[in-house]
Amino acid sequence: MRALIIDDARAMRSILKRIVLPLGFEVHEAGNGREALDHLLATDEVPDLALVDWNMPEMNGLDFIKAVRGDQRWRGMSLMMVTTESENHNVVRALAAGAHEYVIKPFPPEAIIEKLVLLGLVPSEAVAAAA
Repeated sequence: MRALIIDDARAMRSILKRIVLPLGFEVHEAGNGREALDHLLATDEVPDLALVDWNMPEMNGLDFIKAVRGDQRWRGMSLMMVTTESENHNVVRALAAGAHEYVIKPFPPEAIIEKLVLLGLVPSEAVAAAA
């Protein structure tokens, strides 16, 4: 399985990478939504998952999600917003735009894994193994 981690903070990309690598994901990284879209356009391999920050330069996470949902080639990609944006209206906006899940920073690693289980991307045993 493939994951695309999109965050302008290198430290956060590293944290998310350490969570999903042991779950069997091949990881690609992008520093903003524009870079992530360029990556998608340059490959025929569609990631199974994108972990997307909201606040980034050039193209924010919400605009990235809208762009992905507007292109039939990427319809099968699961999108999880991972952000500090915690206001209810922002959660609603992200989900309405096409995000499947929403995780608010800071978070324990288990929160990401539990969402991946809900999305059917990893078996439920992964939560117990991470604890």
